[in-house]
Amino acid sequence: MDIKIIGMTDQQEAYVGSNSRKFRINEFLIIEDLGQGDILGEIVEVHTYNKFIPMNNNGEIIDGNMINNLNLLGFNVEEGTIYFAKIRLLQEANYPIETGSDCRIPKFKEVKKYFISNELNKGLNIGVIRNTDDIYENIDEEYRDLSLTLEDKELKKQTEVPYILNLYDMHEYPHVGIFGGSGSGKSFGLRVVLEELMNKNIPTLVLDPHYEMDFSEKLKQDYGRDYTNLFSKFVIGENIGIDFKKISSKDLKNLLQTSSRLTEAMENVVDNLHKPKDSLFSFEQRLERLKKGQEIGSEANIRRVMEEIEDSEERKYYKMILEDFRNLNDKCPPSSVSGVSWRFDRLKKLGIFEHDSLLAEEALKNCKLVVIQGSIKIIQVFSTFLVNSVYEKRRNYKDSIIKNNEEDYFPPFFIITDEAHNFAPQSKDGMSESPSKYILREIAQEGRKYGVFLILATQRPSLLDSTITAQLNTKFIFRTTRANDIQTIKEETDLSPEQTKRLPYLKTGDVFLSESAIGRTMYVRIRAAHTTTPHKENPFIELSNKYSVSNEDNFELVKDYLPIMSTNFYELTKEIQEDTGKVYSVDQLRNILDELVLKEKLEIKKTFLGDRYEEFGR
Repeated sequence: MDIKIIGMTDQQEAYVGSNSRKFRINEFLIIEDLGQGDILGEIVEVHTYNKFIPMNNNGEIIDGNMINNLNLLGFNVEEGTIYFAKIRLLQEANYPIETGSDCRIPKFKEVKKYFISNELNKGLNIGVIRNTDDIYENIDEEYRDLSLTLEDKELKKQTEVPYILNLYDMHEYPHVGIFGGSGSGKSFGLRVVLEELMNKNIPTLVLDPHYEMDFSEKLKQDYGRDYTNLFSKFVIGENIGIDFKKISSKDLKNLLQTSSRLTEAMENVVDNLHKPKDSLFSFEQRLERLKKGQEIGSEANIRRVMEEIEDSEERKYYKMILEDFRNLNDKCPPSSVSGVSWRFDRLKKLGIFEHDSLLAEEALKNCKLVVIQGSIKIIQVFSTFLVNSVYEKRRNYKDSIIKNNEEDYFPPFFIITDEAHNFAPQSKDGMSESPSKYILREIAQEGRKYGVFLILATQRPSLLDSTITAQLNTKFIFRTTRANDIQTIKEETDLSPEQTKRLPYLKTGDVFLSESAIGRTMYVRIRAAHTTTPHKENPFIELSNKYSVSNEDNFELVKDYLPIMSTNFYELTKEIQEDTGKVYSVDQLRNILDELVLKEKLEIKKTFLGDRYEEFGR
């Protein structure tokens, strides 16, 4: 039986029915409307009806009028099952859809403009559009076999239309949000996006608090390219940091308020104490001298201390204290100096002033992906400086073109972070805020003009700053179960009520992808990443393997001394120490032997002289 439009219709939605075709959610059909021509629609609800298995339906989708309508259209309601579905038009029609219109599977060339909004070399190959396998049968050759998908832990060939994220339209529709709960596939979706940016040689700065954005290990040897030379990885405090001589007073204030917000008086202390090209040592000493002078209390007291000092070097030091106290005390209240001092000590202990960021900035200039690793706290501190620094260089370059000035070239780039709600949290009354939030908010609002874009991933979109969320024109929405987060997604996307209801039940790796450039949400399967996370090992397998290795090592330790009598434990510990250098107590040795018995590596034989440990089965 042909597929037909049934029941009452409007300019946006209708029901389709068939005696033979089972409809799938999110598949596409063309409605052959006699008055308006071919109209493309997407299935958003699916149902079946059988008169012999009646059920109460509060929605009254199948009522007496509908049954009469089906009979008039040629459906055999008296025999078997009727398949029907709600179809929503991709673009609103001028008039209600004609009831009785035929429907059919579209050809790829008829719907290409709805699925592919740019050329392959100008987009990111994210995955495949679910339930488009019928359309894929006649797809253009260039869109075939672009990737594999991971289904039930097996890699499968592409059988559906690819989803190509429109990279070149991002200057009009900037910034991306990636939302999803734990285990939803969010991190692997982020990995795929990063691989695609590397494929296009787009400079990218990644803040990685989970130490998982390494692209050295391939998922499968013959799948995807080698990314080893396309990214650089830095660990804060080990091979990247901040050159104190290059920071401004503004930078220093941003860094200091990572502990807690600075008061206006504290900001004034920094402005007075910090000098251009100060070294870490010179600033620290000036701060300590002022603090020491304020502890002494007055110029007269400092002079009195100096008079009692005989050592010339120490006298010189107190002379500097006196000079700093005289110049700065009136401008810097002691409580504010103390507040700056403990914040500075805390900052210094993080080790971020022991290196510089030149290598990372050069890697960005060379169009590499730069991964910055560290704890969330230390990344908050460091990213405040680094993001400000590279954004300012890009902004200065773009502004210099307008002002006819000369500035060194700095390329457009992406800033990407997981756990984004920690770097740009929603405001809470009375709570201190992450300073990185303010630069990310500025980029969210102004970055498009300068070619700087954000990709922010989080499990908790409701905790992400709402001003930033509103600027995310493309959203990946993976499985989400929290009511607050689902409500935020409802408010910030064009997900339909039917799609919103499905959010808690999406399969891992399936995603609703809402892209402003194409004006609707698509149901997509993320492609299999070419690389794999370094944290892929199952922790329970790890534990089992480690335990097995431990048992093997212990067996190797004692096997040359078998059989072992329980009365000779003390002498045996001395022998083991002489032979291997390892020191064990008698109790430790007994525990090792008993554990090997439990693992059936050894067995105990009872003798009149005591227990004898022998190799199992001998």
